[in-house]
Amino acid sequence: MRRRKELPLLEKVRITDIGAEGNAIARVDNLVVFAPMLIPGDVVDIRIIKKRKKYLEGKVVKFHEYSADRIEPRCSHFGVCGGCKWQHLPYHLQLKYKEKQVRDNLTRIGKIELPEINPIIGSSEEFMYRNKLEYTFSDKRWLTKEEVDSGHQYEKEDALGFHIPGLFDKVIDISECHLQPEPSNSIKNGVREYARRNNLQFFDLREQKGLLRNLVIRNSLEGKVMVIVVFFHEDVEKREGLLDFLASEFPQITSLMYVINSKRNDSLNDQNPILYKGDNHLVEEMDGLKFRIGPKSFYQTNTKQALELYRVAKDFAGLSGKEIVYDLYTGTGTIANFIAGSVSKVVGIEYVDEAVKDAILNSEINNIRNTFFFAGDMKDVLSEQFLKSNGKPDVIITDPPRAGMHEDVVKTIVAAAPDKIVYVSCNPSTQARDILLLSEDYKVVRVQPVDMFPHTHHVENVVLLKRKQVLK
Repeated sequence: MRRRKELPLLEKVRITDIGAEGNAIARVDNLVVFAPMLIPGDVVDIRIIKKRKKYLEGKVVKFHEYSADRIEPRCSHFGVCGGCKWQHLPYHLQLKYKEKQVRDNLTRIGKIELPEINPIIGSSEEFMYRNKLEYTFSDKRWLTKEEVDSGHQYEKEDALGFHIPGLFDKVIDISECHLQPEPSNSIKNGVREYARRNNLQFFDLREQKGLLRNLVIRNSLEGKVMVIVVFFHEDVEKREGLLDFLASEFPQITSLMYVINSKRNDSLNDQNPILYKGDNHLVEEMDGLKFRIGPKSFYQTNTKQALELYRVAKDFAGLSGKEIVYDLYTGTGTIANFIAGSVSKVVGIEYVDEAVKDAILNSEINNIRNTFFFAGDMKDVLSEQFLKSNGKPDVIITDPPRAGMHEDVVKTIVAAAPDKIVYVSCNPSTQARDILLLSEDYKVVRVQPVDMFPHTHHVENVVLLKRKQVLK
């Protein structure tokens, strides 16, 4: 058997930039080297783990110098938990590199001439900004490198926390997360201690056995809390014991629900959450509008920053009150209802049937009568007959998932020929790809990045495109 050739160790490499997916960049012998969890100014030894024709991927094995820009991360789990990889980078520099990411993607992938990009809109809160977190139970706690290196023999321990990146069956036990306000951490820690004290079996992700599977905590700005406990199988006595504990220990919980999920995956989209105590939903208010949030509803996880995002989308649309607007990937109709008072008609399209029901309900709650919602695959719904029945769109607002829009959807948008397209994206690379497909007929005239997720590399971006025939 041939021995695998050991990849090289690069010594005293200076990090010079941050690129795609938030990875740090260095240049060695005319090759680009990518490595995570570093920032410009760090000088390190990097062990190469992947070698490609034009670039290398590696991991740091030793620090020689720390960047002068480095700050102390707030979270004790930093470096192990994959959630907040930029906590060691000052927030103003996080914004700088997110704005750069938008520019690089639009120019390199989109290959388009850009107007001046508006300065990124930063989040008003750097921590405690999320309104939803989902934790995973595991009967095998992930040991840190320091714990492994110590030589100590750890007994099997349970964990309630987050998956280790790239390892579906490994979970780090989280003592405190700084992303969601109290009582989130208290509820999580209380559930863990109750489960251990009462010998409730944590889930074995590889063998697919155990009782406790997931814990979902949602909250609203006014302090209402929804908790969903996901069990792998039914055990009435143990289930009711845990739920009664939550109800008595945490009176802040206004919606207590549970799910019995015996599938091999954690998705709740096809599951039926059962109300145990309280309301079956939360209500969030945004610019005077109320939005009903059920246990499976999609809602932007940074509530305050979502308002800034929707204000940008509305401003870019330049509405006069006479327009027919199509809102693609409308979800629960937040954007559609947000702009309804400034247009003649909004047509919302969404492939998740349950989300469409929520969108209709949100319009009813706010006494909005000029929104019309349809469920189905975008490329199938947007037919010539549909356009005739609902009116030709003057403006299309599209907010697709990270994968962007299907090429057939892009073709359908071009065929519908709206004067303006407002493209809201959580992934500037797929947004740039789609804009390239639109570029023969549309020109980018405004770009506005918005930071929804501090301490991560993720960034939302809003682009306004105008039909070239209109610009002539």
